[in-house]
Amino acid sequence: MISANTIKNDIFGGVTAAVVALPLALAFGVASGAGATAGLYGAIILGFFASLFGGTSTQISGPTGPMTVVTATAIVTFQNDFQSVITVIFLSGLIQISLGIVKIGKWVKYIPYPVISGFMSGIGVIIIILQINPFLGVDSYGSVIQTIIELPNTLHLANDQSLILAYITLGIMFMTPNIVSRYVPSALIALVFVTYFTIFMGFEVPVIGEIPMGLPEFTFPTKFDILKLDTIITLSITLALLGAIDTLLTSLVADSMTKTKHSPNKELIAQGIGNSLCSLVGAIPGAGATMRTVINIKSGGTTRISGMVHSIMLLVIVLFLAPLASMIPLSVLSGILIKVGFDILDYKFLNIMGKVSRHDLLIMITVFLLTIFVDLIMAVGAGITFASILAIYKISRKTRMQTSHAAGKVNFDIEVENKEIEVLMIDGSLFFGTASVLDRKIDKIKSSTKFVVLDCLKVSFLDISAIFMIEEIIYKLEDKNVKVILLLKHAHKRKILSVDDNKLFENTKIYNNIDSAVNCIQKREYRDNVESK
Repeated sequence: MISANTIKNDIFGGVTAAVVALPLALAFGVASGAGATAGLYGAIILGFFASLFGGTSTQISGPTGPMTVVTATAIVTFQNDFQSVITVIFLSGLIQISLGIVKIGKWVKYIPYPVISGFMSGIGVIIIILQINPFLGVDSYGSVIQTIIELPNTLHLANDQSLILAYITLGIMFMTPNIVSRYVPSALIALVFVTYFTIFMGFEVPVIGEIPMGLPEFTFPTKFDILKLDTIITLSITLALLGAIDTLLTSLVADSMTKTKHSPNKELIAQGIGNSLCSLVGAIPGAGATMRTVINIKSGGTTRISGMVHSIMLLVIVLFLAPLASMIPLSVLSGILIKVGFDILDYKFLNIMGKVSRHDLLIMITVFLLTIFVDLIMAVGAGITFASILAIYKISRKTRMQTSHAAGKVNFDIEVENKEIEVLMIDGSLFFGTASVLDRKIDKIKSSTKFVVLDCLKVSFLDISAIFMIEEIIYKLEDKNVKVILLLKHAHKRKILSVDDNKLFENTKIYNNIDSAVNCIQKREYRDNVESK
């Protein structure tokens, strides 16, 4: 049962999180191209339903950097076609629900850290670059490359008043003492102070503009160009995966702070519900927000009530304080977002770049550059693929294959080496990454060999590629009149026989120790000699 003290702490945590979320929701909404209202309602709807149904009790959800960047890409891709953008957001929510239902959430923790580091740092740089134009008081572009190319022209068009406001905002964001920001977030201080300073000075700079008071209109994504479906699905998958990664990483942070354990699949379903509902009112999607979650926990939030209070507080602000928010200069929001961009950079990895392995550094830099200049989902996919290939290479290097001649006993007391029996001992993993090495070892077997013992007793892992390779080796050696005997653990023997459709392994001698194999060969040799006489 929830106590009165817990409810009080949850209310305080939720209100504090809302205060922090307000300027960020406005900023992310404007940065996405959908408008400040879309950012606010994204925080309200996702924050409420993700808390209500989620698997992380203290998590605060709302618009985040990665999700805003992808949403902005969708808006640029489908210019003057907001129905397609809504469809992208709606489908991304359904995909997240599906990921939760099939219990894919637990696999996120297997993404290599260099991939996450390169991706997050790349997102930080994207946010910083895309805020250059609003910082200068100039219309922004949705493309990083275009922003960089047009920078010389942009500098000539800079609005001096916007620059003054942006620099003041940055100063407040970076210079506010921790003892102050602990109670009043620096973003809120900048938002209020610089906005009133703008009004007081009579500056003429681009502002957010009118924010409608009241509830948003309901719309359903039914009207979109079927020819654009492939692009819609690609962007939906990107949003869903990035939202899942962003959310579950935040859930891990919450777990470490509260000493609890979240339910990843339940959290994904809740995020999917929230993001799908966001699309129905034209709001931008989001994910679990690390900074807001941490502030909620530190302010006393312990249950899902705090997240719902955060959303209700934001709704009250929209309904009653919208006219004040409409006067906020865009350069103020750009200053706030530039600080957010710097905060997203993975300083933990950047500080040790000179000490990590070349492989990890190469993965991080590859993902970082692909994130900024190519495509977010390609960056993550390429990073995971690259890391997997390197991991397979490292594992294959640890697998040892050694050949020797079997020893047998004469008169049961004198041990001699049998040149006709060659033993190939495999120690490690035998899978698609090492199967080709096994084949090359077999090719080096001497022509005098009559029997080959494949000693797989120290094989820890055996996959179907290796099984098929062993099958090919048996056929190859039989063509040379060389008999193959297998040494296998019981589990591996059962695995091989289960896929033995052509009965090859059933007709192959399989033992679980070397002595049995050698005795079998010697008995066969004795029988063959007798028959030849």
